[in-house]
Amino acid sequence: MSAARIGILGGTFNPIHYGHLRSAEEIAADLRLERVLFVPSSEAPHKTRVGLAPATHRLAMVRLATAGNPRFRTADLEVKRGGRSYSVDTLRELRRRLGDDAELDFLIGLDAFRQIDSWKEYAEIFSLVDLVVTSRPPEEISRRATLPPVAVRRDFCYRAGRGWVHRSGHTILFRSVTALDISASDIRSRLARRESIRYLVPPAVERYIARHRLYSKRSSRR
Repeated sequence: MSAARIGILGGTFNPIHYGHLRSAEEIAADLRLERVLFVPSSEAPHKTRVGLAPATHRLAMVRLATAGNPRFRTADLEVKRGGRSYSVDTLRELRRRLGDDAELDFLIGLDAFRQIDSWKEYAEIFSLVDLVVTSRPPEEISRRATLPPVAVRRDFCYRAGRGWVHRSGHTILFRSVTALDISASDIRSRLARRESIRYLVPPAVERYIARHRLYSKRSSRR
């Protein structure tokens, strides 16, 4: 029996939207993933807390958004851990829980990959999981964008048909996905202006935001 292949998609999900969901759906189909774990952060080290909804709300919205897809799951380990959420800590924990036989694919956007050398202990990430780097509009994946960070490039070799292979055997894959130019920051801005966010987020998420008055000017002053 072959090992389970599991995708991991982390983020603030502030809020989760169709861009996140469609990208995960396409990668899951392309790589034949058994499931995709959505991992909402408690606090993101690289992002301001201004306008950040409480972690419990963001976790609830992710659960609502993924409920209808049998391959999607929500993992609450970062929210339960609290404090700043670092990908390397989460990946270590998932590797411990799921075992060495599990094939783990860490899904990140191109913009995040280009900044990965600023992450905590980022070099270890390449030895824990395969990376799947997805396009993020308006940027497309170019040849230059597919290079590993300079500081760890010596740990990789390029192999035809496989791409960049780390000395641990893990790989970096680059995939273009449907260019849905949706951003959480734009959604928050629309909500602050009392504009519609219909068709940008799933209906259940839209209702949750309205019920809890998230991202409104009134809620931001609390």
